[in-house]
Amino acid sequence: MKEAAEYLGLSPHTLYVWRHRRNGPPSFRMGSRGRVMYRIEALDAWIREQEQADSRSNTTLSPLGAAPQKRSDYATGA
Repeated sequence: MKEAAEYLGLSPHTLYVWRHRRNGPPSFRMGSRGRVMYRIEALDAWIREQEQADSRSNTTLSPLGAAPQKRSDYATGA
């Protein structure tokens, strides 16, 4: 886990918390002691997913290119 955290630029604690919340990169346990392992390919794929989910990297998600939304009349009670 330490190496995976270093590869991602995170602290091992952050990666540990993300793993238990199931919102980090995919991992698995291996061996009799249940050592947590991460495949480099899975880490790279997870990084790409994060890039695509970030509107600064994915221009199709950027709110700056979107058409203005019509405001509702909730404030006027109409």
